[in-house]
Amino acid sequence: MNSVNNVFVEITVVLGRTTLPIHQLLRMGRGAIIELGTIQDEEVWILANNVPIARGEIIVKGERLAVSVTSVISSAMAEARG
Repeated sequence: MNSVNNVFVEITVVLGRTTLPIHQLLRMGRGAIIELGTIQDEEVWILANNVPIARGEIIVKGERLAVSVTSVISSAMAEARG
């Protein structure tokens, strides 16, 4: 069991994507808003070490955000994407 306790996994949630010129990115300051190509209530991708493992939805409770897993991607599907 000790070896399992020492495994590190990077979890990433992709809220959306956008493309913008680097000069525009460099002009942005603290508090700037970047519009994403995602609509409210759209499912988000959940990645483990940059491999899609699940889909989820954003939950807002007060000032905190959370992700609720709505579906798990099968390992065969994840390998095909990776």
